[in-house]
Amino acid sequence: MLCVFFEGVPAAIVPDNLKSAVIKSSRFEPTINETLADLAEHYETTILPARAYKPRDKSLAEGAVKILYRRIYVHLKQKQFYSLEELNQQIWDLLDAHNHKKLTGRPYSRYELFIEDEKQKLRPLPQERFEIKYQSFATVMQNGHALLSQDKSYYSVPYQYIRKKVKLLYTKTSVEIFYKYNRIAIHPRNYKPYDYTTIAEHLASTHQFVADWSASRFMDWASSIDQAVADYIIQIIESRNHPEQAYKSCLGILNFEKKVGKQRLINACKRALDFRIYSFKAIQNILENNLDNADNEQEEEFELPNHNNIRGKNYYK
Repeated sequence: MLCVFFEGVPAAIVPDNLKSAVIKSSRFEPTINETLADLAEHYETTILPARAYKPRDKSLAEGAVKILYRRIYVHLKQKQFYSLEELNQQIWDLLDAHNHKKLTGRPYSRYELFIEDEKQKLRPLPQERFEIKYQSFATVMQNGHALLSQDKSYYSVPYQYIRKKVKLLYTKTSVEIFYKYNRIAIHPRNYKPYDYTTIAEHLASTHQFVADWSASRFMDWASSIDQAVADYIIQIIESRNHPEQAYKSCLGILNFEKKVGKQRLINACKRALDFRIYSFKAIQNILENNLDNADNEQEEEFELPNHNNIRGKNYYK
């Protein structure tokens, strides 16, 4: 970025009338590319594109490119470089030598001229460097989150915007969400796929309860009932690829305490642990069929009756 190189911002920038900078050309009010307009706003400068077919409007950049080609490129084309850092360092050294070389027939260099006449006219740089913003569109889901498709991650917005179409502007570090040109949320960017970034104030009261779900919360709840229930809840959580997938099952199982009583839930969890079946459906079937009250005594062993057709163990000796 030239502003960083010169350590200051000019009052106006005069680019060529190229398509990547000017969306629609106009003699009086050209339409500037959105990203370029954001850059100008960030650095508090003005974009004044050169008029089409008016070469005198352009700066002397093309002549400077020709000079730099002769002063820098010709010294590089015959050399070999083994890293990008090594090449860049050589370019910086040659550029510095070019800027400090005395101008033809004049007692000062380009750098000295810049310091004397131009540097003090530059505006100070902002504290943060400009970051290019990319955009994406999404419809806010029923749970109050919008999907950033680039990362497959979700960001919360105020619940009033559920089912609304929003625009997401994102950089390397942040995600801004807009609805009809009004910013309704801003988050630090989260690169973890299928993860949720949530601000509690964005959610309706029913959703805030869901946002507070965690593995430790369900384990503590289960422990307050009985250790067998806690052991079963742990198995439920550990049986899923992601703990979040087990939260609804845990909630349904623990709510059985209000419906059937504490002791029946404990017995159902003990029976399900014995059979190593870990699901909400398993507990529901045990309770609906009253299997939690069934005796768990081992079946009596019956001896085989004597019979001529039964050889017995002595036959094989």
